Amino acid sequence: QVQLVESGGGSVQAGGSLRLSCAVSGDSASRYYMGWFRQAPGKEREGVASIERDGYTSYADSVKGRFTISQDNAKNTMLLQMNSLKPEDTAMYYCAASRGATSYPRLSRDRYRAWGQGTQVTVSS
Repeated sequence: QVQLVESGGGSVQAGGSLRLSCAVSGDSASRYYMGWFRQAPGKEREGVASIERDGYTSYADSVKGRFTISQDNAKNTMLLQMNSLKPEDTAMYYCAASRGATSYPRLSRDRYRAWGQGTQVTVSS
């Protein structure tokens, strides 16, 4: 069974950058479609970005042009480059993965079966 471990979170001032990593073990990342989600205190977990097995990417409107999702199959890792960070980006960030056929939208949490434990991102103004 695939396991996911996030890293790279931290505290940064508004306008700064962070790069999150999601290390995949137990299987090859190239066999999965994957995504990044985030959850702020008192809010629902929301989809941030997704990447398909063919490399197609999707983004939430709130992060388009600022965040970039990518997959390094050689390192069995998924990345999220976050630039021009805003205080409203503050949240726990989770990576997710799945393989089976699905009709759920790409940024729907119901689409994913495997989840990491999360990494905290805090952006101060």
